[in-house]
Amino acid sequence: MVFSDLFFLFVFIPSFIICYFLAAVIDNKLLGNTNVKGNTSKNFMLVVFSLIFYAWGEPIYVFLMLFSVFFNYLFGLGVASKSRLRKAWLIIGLIFNIAVICTFKYLGFFAQILCDAGVSVSVPNIALPIGISFYTFQSISYLVDVYRKESPEQRRFIDLLLYISMFPQLIAGPIVRYGTIANEINKRKVSASDFANGSYRFLIGLGKKVILANQLSEISDQFLVNGIDDLTMLGAWVGIVAFTLQIYFDFSGYSDMAIGLGRCLGFHFDENFRHPYCCNSITDFWRRWHISLGSFFRDYVYIPMGGNRSHQAFNIMSVWFLTGMWHGASWNFILWGVYFGIIVMAEKYTILRIKDKIPAFLLHIYSLVLVIAGWGIFYFDDFNKMIEFFKSFTGNVSTLTDFVSMTAITDNFWLWVIAILFCMPLRSLVSRLFTYVLHEGSVLQKGVFLCARLSVSIVILVLSVALLVGATNNAFIYTRF
Repeated sequence: MVFSDLFFLFVFIPSFIICYFLAAVIDNKLLGNTNVKGNTSKNFMLVVFSLIFYAWGEPIYVFLMLFSVFFNYLFGLGVASKSRLRKAWLIIGLIFNIAVICTFKYLGFFAQILCDAGVSVSVPNIALPIGISFYTFQSISYLVDVYRKESPEQRRFIDLLLYISMFPQLIAGPIVRYGTIANEINKRKVSASDFANGSYRFLIGLGKKVILANQLSEISDQFLVNGIDDLTMLGAWVGIVAFTLQIYFDFSGYSDMAIGLGRCLGFHFDENFRHPYCCNSITDFWRRWHISLGSFFRDYVYIPMGGNRSHQAFNIMSVWFLTGMWHGASWNFILWGVYFGIIVMAEKYTILRIKDKIPAFLLHIYSLVLVIAGWGIFYFDDFNKMIEFFKSFTGNVSTLTDFVSMTAITDNFWLWVIAILFCMPLRSLVSRLFTYVLHEGSVLQKGVFLCARLSVSIVILVLSVALLVGATNNAFIYTRF
């Protein structure tokens, strides 16, 4: 089940709201009992619907997630103990989580490498459980934070299960740190403002996915899938720029929807995107893109390895190798990670030292060209197709332009314009404009702001539903990681 699905929007969510409201009524009646925590019934209902949400597409692998959470619950108790074995519990827990993700995500990949090297081993065909990269990393962050005493251990299994399995962020992130929501599991309240802001954020994400990403995917597929054999230079650029915009609106749209749903439930997830295509370097791009993954590798891999203090180059390349591997068991993802690792490392000794002396627009163009080229590596898991693409991308073809490519630009002119505009911080710009024109805090400003948000919400919902009827290409890109 995905967020941008009519069943989710009009069956799952209404059913969940009704049951969650009834659970809230039960919690309110039990508040007089000091042995009952204020969100016990709501948490139970959230766990039930989260398991239904996950089991909807993969009923077998819900048991894997339960198995993983149960053992991490035990490891967490061991790590939190005052015994000398707490470090041993942490190591065992890390090995367990790494073993789980390696078995289901990388075992077939490594077995194939051995086969290609002449070693006779069987290559297992193991289906990848949806969201395993996200919930495994959350489990790791929980154990490490408890070990560092940055977060309290969770002594109730169902509450840890809620943290790991919560459906708003289960299958495609963001990677939510346990410490971010530890206090909100049993001590959260939802105000009318929280619910309104969360609902609006959810609809913004829905619009990004359905109205923009899904339409852009048709353009990228037209050139990078169906037209790869006779790709012109213009066609290569049109296709990969469409994918560049598609993957941003697809993934940031999911993050918006997850953050919005969490806000409606009283959880405050951290931001996962900050207008990454407005970057002025590749280093800046990765501070803005998939922030939760970048901060995870920084805090749990890069800094423990020595960070900037020792073996910096090795640490950087290790993190970027792992970043590529995290995205999938395929050589193109490893190459993609190493590609950005080399650029980030090179920037530390070149551009970042003289950035103030370079015109901003040149830095922006430099960054976007490298990012777009990077998405070319990311897109193709077939190296022959990747080579053909980059030949066209760099102009190493006999034909530079063609009618189909020009038509893809002109026929989708307004889609391109809107997509490019919405890569920019329009919301903050509009908010500042409202404040300047209508005076901050005035009744008029609040009224106009409310009417504008309500109108935008209705338009997004109507357009999204209309586009979802009969839609076939609706899966989120990052659910496969």
